[in-house]
Amino acid sequence: MKAYQPQCEVLSNGARLVYLKVPSQVAHLGFFFAAGSRHESADQIGLAHFLEHCLFKGTQKRKALHILSRIDAVGGELNAYTAKEEMCLYASFSKEHTFRAIDLLSDISINSIFPEREIEKEKEVILDEINSYLDSPSDKIFDDFDALLFDGHPLGQNILGTKESVSAFSQEDLQRYIRQYFTCDNLVISFVGNVPLARLKMGLELALAQMPKTALRPQLNPFNGGNNFREIKNEANYQAHAVLGGLAPSYHHDHRVAMSLLVNILGGPALNSRLNLSVRERYGYAYAIEANYHTFADTGYWQIYFGCESKNVNKTLKLIDKELDKIRNKQLSAAQLLQAKRQFKGQLALGMDVNSGLMQGLGKSMLAFGQIDTIADMHHAIDKISAEEIQILAQKYFSEEVLCSLIFDV
Repeated sequence: MKAYQPQCEVLSNGARLVYLKVPSQVAHLGFFFAAGSRHESADQIGLAHFLEHCLFKGTQKRKALHILSRIDAVGGELNAYTAKEEMCLYASFSKEHTFRAIDLLSDISINSIFPEREIEKEKEVILDEINSYLDSPSDKIFDDFDALLFDGHPLGQNILGTKESVSAFSQEDLQRYIRQYFTCDNLVISFVGNVPLARLKMGLELALAQMPKTALRPQLNPFNGGNNFREIKNEANYQAHAVLGGLAPSYHHDHRVAMSLLVNILGGPALNSRLNLSVRERYGYAYAIEANYHTFADTGYWQIYFGCESKNVNKTLKLIDKELDKIRNKQLSAAQLLQAKRQFKGQLALGMDVNSGLMQGLGKSMLAFGQIDTIADMHHAIDKISAEEIQILAQKYFSEEVLCSLIFDV
């Protein structure tokens, strides 16, 4: 298994750095801000994602084409994403271009000017992106499930926003969001590559010298609710789609690792997950079936997704109910638990074998937890999980009383 020992540092400006030295010609750099869609107010739905797009449209010293070409011109890749609780700007490149990447990510984080013409152009791009999601039931069903589960809370807001909200955004909206969230105390930098730490820190501190140290930010709206629902909508095209699930432990909860293992047993990426063996391999009802677990600062949720022919929806639901009932009422044997832990550890190792993904995982972990768990830490947490804990979690979170479902049928 691949071992790693990342170092966590705090720069003189207050920004946090996660550094992992690896013997590779390729390096990966990410800027992570606690500035995702959850941080938006009621009149800003979609603003974080819109900002992510507009950051590439010009700075005080670079036009949009220069930004897009700066890393690509040396064979690297520049990208960004917006999630519920974070926004990330990141790049992959040959290690000799590390300081080119630092300069670019710092420039667009500090000096973006948001030209009005580019703002209006990007609105059209995002409106088209919204239409593409609306035209894809297998994507839309996840957003609709979130909206129902977190009804009335920012966690339920669509990251893309709405046509109305995006159309109304202004240059001042973007500048205000930058002032609130793009500050050193709200920034985690993640680096995986073969550049000396001292040189990296020196380059980062120089490039980030003009970033504000701190800012007044609105308090996050804590989530204390939960909405139970079972809905069927006529929104499918050729194939029916379904999402089942409910609330789950947050990423600060003591049962987070055990919940991850439980969901992995049920429907993780392995071909021998219980749902895959039952629904796909044994009966052939669905091409795609999977289970996932998502965590936030104060809550989390789990879900099962499948797509199948309309005639097989109820048959698939019965098989899922059977598997949920089995995992609630029959405790794992010692051999089953050992195998599940071994498999989970192996999947963690595979996830850490791609350095770009490792960089993102380290950055998100530091932003969420304020710390990085080593392989040994994770293995220790997995080893402590008991069959009884798994069953207790299944009985609590997989019970029929709290199970929610959304089905798109034809």
